[in-house]
Amino acid sequence: MSGLRFFLISSVLLFGLGLLNPSSADQSLDATESAIVDWSETQTGEAIELLETLVNINSGSLNQQGVREVGAVLRTELDALGFETRWIDFPAAMKRGGHLFGERAGNRGKKILLIGHLDTVFEPDDAFQTFSRDGSIATGPGVEDMKSGDVIIIYALKALQQAGVLDGSQIMVAFTGDEESTGKPLSLSRKELIEAGKWADVALGFEAGIDSEDKEWVTISRRSSSNWCLEVSGKQAHSAGIFNDRTGAGAIFEAARILQEFYTQVRGEQYLTFNAGTILGGTDVVGDCSTPEGKAFGKTNVVPNRVIVRGGMRTISQQQLDEARAAMRAVVARSLPKTRASITFTDSYPPMAPTAGNHQLAEMLSRINVDLGREPMPILDASRRGAADISFVAPYTDGLAGMGAYGKGGHTPNESLDLDSLPVAIQRAAILIYRLSRQAPATIN
Repeated sequence: MSGLRFFLISSVLLFGLGLLNPSSADQSLDATESAIVDWSETQTGEAIELLETLVNINSGSLNQQGVREVGAVLRTELDALGFETRWIDFPAAMKRGGHLFGERAGNRGKKILLIGHLDTVFEPDDAFQTFSRDGSIATGPGVEDMKSGDVIIIYALKALQQAGVLDGSQIMVAFTGDEESTGKPLSLSRKELIEAGKWADVALGFEAGIDSEDKEWVTISRRSSSNWCLEVSGKQAHSAGIFNDRTGAGAIFEAARILQEFYTQVRGEQYLTFNAGTILGGTDVVGDCSTPEGKAFGKTNVVPNRVIVRGGMRTISQQQLDEARAAMRAVVARSLPKTRASITFTDSYPPMAPTAGNHQLAEMLSRINVDLGREPMPILDASRRGAADISFVAPYTDGLAGMGAYGKGGHTPNESLDLDSLPVAIQRAAILIYRLSRQAPATIN
């Protein structure tokens, strides 16, 4: 059993036995935390107004001006909170609006990185453009993913300021402008975020939280997202000679063999998934590994000479990713007669592994939820979340994701948010930041 699997299974058993159950902690809100709760309860209306303002600014990832406009609104908020802010522009060729970073350079407690993003999946030509509200439910592009999370960051910081405990804390806020469609190369578009992760002791990601099965869940891990491309060549010939020593198997049979062996020999490990998204094969193939589009032509009486398969992969750890890639390369290397194949891999989002430090942070957040009069928060299975920007800092610092409010329908015209979940998300975040800011950098408890 690998160390990662042992750690995951042991953690599940400990939670099941109640040994890591935060509800057993004898801790309640102190006077400062009570003041944070009281103030935040009075600010829900203003928080929703800010949310409406942000949602009504189109900021699709390719709408550079819209991304900058959302950033300008949030920059004003951070400036008012005493943050030193900066806008990070990209070269024009990247076709992305840029990032907003803000920092309070204090000297107390843990160095805390708060992560949000300015962009949405909805571009200016999309029909879904405006904020609307029906009672406690709001709809609009990005209302869940993740402009509500951006609002929670701002109002958690405001709550700390109102309680008189923001000064002296070491906090950096990173609002990326291209989370939904990352600018390339990643070495440039994620440079500042990775540097922030190396600076931080703790990172908190504010994409939407998850409540289901009458539980509020805490996210300590997210799987990676990367791509692969299989290219196969064979000998073009009359189909009457297929499988003989002169002609061989042809490119399509070789591609089929490889995909079948991926399914039977590589598939099966928990949290490892890989998908073949497109396949083109024949004697005249127009397409390559860089685009999801293409054309293929072939005849049933001609052995095909080319196949391209494009796919994606998700893993829970870098080790699992490396091992899966090695297994796929081994399958590809066993070519059928008269064929050749190669596979290439492209990194996108790294994994956020479920580390011991992340587990300890989960205990803290769950304890806070109990102190707020709510239920303990179990740990969410990593297969229920996609990749996010917090994954880029996960190799360098402990972290939690899913610190946002609750909604559904993200990335669809039905995207909505439960506005009643906004104030408690603000309270949880503010109290967690407050407690972390009073800990020595080397401790989490």
